[in-house]
Amino acid sequence: MEHHGFTQSYNWLRLTLQSHGRIQPAPRRGAHRRKRPRRPMVGMMLHQDGSSHEWVPDQWWDLIVTMDDANSRVYSAFFVSEEGTMSSFRALTEVINAHGLFCSLYADRGSHYWHTPEAGGKVDKENLTQVGRALQQLGIELIPAYSPQARGRSERMFGTFQNRLPQELRSHGITTMQEANRFLKEVYLPEHNGLFTKEPEDTASAFVPFTGHVTGHVRDTLCVQEERVVGNDNTVRYKGLALQIAANRHRHHFVKAKVRVHDYPDGELAIFHGPRCIGRYQSDGLPIKQEMSKQKAA
Repeated sequence: MEHHGFTQSYNWLRLTLQSHGRIQPAPRRGAHRRKRPRRPMVGMMLHQDGSSHEWVPDQWWDLIVTMDDANSRVYSAFFVSEEGTMSSFRALTEVINAHGLFCSLYADRGSHYWHTPEAGGKVDKENLTQVGRALQQLGIELIPAYSPQARGRSERMFGTFQNRLPQELRSHGITTMQEANRFLKEVYLPEHNGLFTKEPEDTASAFVPFTGHVTGHVRDTLCVQEERVVGNDNTVRYKGLALQIAANRHRHHFVKAKVRVHDYPDGELAIFHGPRCIGRYQSDGLPIKQEMSKQKAA
């Protein structure tokens, strides 16, 4: 344009034409995204997520998957009717019992992982959910995902499951959740890991093994914990049940005492007074054993 005697810059001309409505601003480009590198060692960060899908004809189930970021190996996968707190506890228990404690868990902002004061906003890291509380007690960092792109590794993994698993279930004539979970664990998952597991950058492991006496500690951490006050009849009310505390040689009753109910993923219940278990119960409230346990809680 200089040879026409016009000395203003291109940017000046663009802004002038926009201000007079002669041209429209170009759509703003999104921030440049780069694929996030994997963690170098297994056990440094695990992904946990659920996928609702019609896994067998006319039945929609949630598939809960826990996968290692370093090598895409799936450590736990099972179907449930609905994703939630108990499905997370079940998956975490399977992983920890098989491999040990790990460093961090990467998950979406589902209500069983986080309390989020404003929809789509930042999570509340002070007001913990039951899952958040349990992970904190185990020393495992819970990391929130703030975008679908951030969960890309999990999304690609679920795409593979949705493309392959329904056909496998159909070819084996599987129509019930119980059959599907058995097939998933015994047949499909070993084949899936054999095909899709990557070599990690570092052959070392960040998993921390634990000895047998810690198993109870993990079980009594990966559960719903709620405080109650023992009634005058030496019972604890929980979810419409009256859990009767039996007398023992240490104490005749616990009336008015503050106790803690543990609600486990398998449906069993327990009552703890401080670190001591004073009763274990079936899901219907019937006692499993009357004597006081020496097992300590988290």
